[in-house]
Amino acid sequence: MRVMILSEQDFIFFYGVASTSFAVSIASLFNASPMSLMPSFKKIKNESATTGFGSIVGFQRNDSLKLEARGLTRITRHPLILPVVPWGVATSYLAGGRTVDFILFGGLALYAIAGCACQDLRIMRKEGSVGTVMSTSEDAGSLLEIFYSRTSFVPFAAIVDGRQSIDILLKEFPIIPFILGIPTGALIQSILLQFLI
Repeated sequence: MRVMILSEQDFIFFYGVASTSFAVSIASLFNASPMSLMPSFKKIKNESATTGFGSIVGFQRNDSLKLEARGLTRITRHPLILPVVPWGVATSYLAGGRTVDFILFGGLALYAIAGCACQDLRIMRKEGSVGTVMSTSEDAGSLLEIFYSRTSFVPFAAIVDGRQSIDILLKEFPIIPFILGIPTGALIQSILLQFLI
């Protein structure tokens, strides 16, 4: 099999796409979302008022925050998994651009799209909830439907059609996790490429 040789400019472009995609996924771990692996916490105004299960030094667990569009979920309701799409395409080229690279990494990109679409389908058909860490009220189902109506599957579609505001997104964007995620993503990508090539 013939390996595709990338120009330096193409290598930098694809490496940047892959690293930035990792950064978005890493930043999404700090952004409340129904599909998020992390529980949500809200700052307690009166620390002595709340103690017990779900309390952590000035913060109280509040998973209803996952059902509000904030930060990255204003871009897409799937901020953890959809970055696999540009990462998969970029890594296909970085790994050598062979047919097997496009099948493997392109397949991962398609798998990410299919998985996110299936989550959306479960909500639209009212087949059940999504998410792995959720402790909410009885009306979580209707809140989830509202969340879905205010957010988009396709990145930036809710901003373009007016359901979300770019100004609010810029205020809520998890910039520190994103910035720290870029070199972390670059390191992970470098290790992966050394393993593959």
